Amino acid sequence: MKKIRKGDKVKVIAGNDRGREGDVMRVYPNIERIIVKGVGIITRHQRPTQRQREGGIIEREGTIPLSNVLLICPECDRPTRVGFTVLETGEKLRLCKQCGQSFD
Repeated sequence: MKKIRKGDKVKVIAGNDRGREGDVMRVYPNIERIIVKGVGIITRHQRPTQRQREGGIIEREGTIPLSNVLLICPECDRPTRVGFTVLETGEKLRLCKQCGQSFD
């Protein structure tokens, strides 16, 4: 069960971008890294190709470790750890450890 999913709002708690917030664009669970919009910007020197006519220096989001972010609860609007509860139907729900609200 993933604690952080695509579309979640997170806050960076460690690294060069500490304190920044953004939406999760992509999750890589195998390597435990995520891409957050506007966080972890890297520069890539791109040469012109047939697919990409323009070359130059391109800035885009790089991956950051999953352990460097905390999920922001939409109810209490604070960074929080994620807890789980199992319903009678066997479905797992993600819960805010601060206020107890469900993320799903």
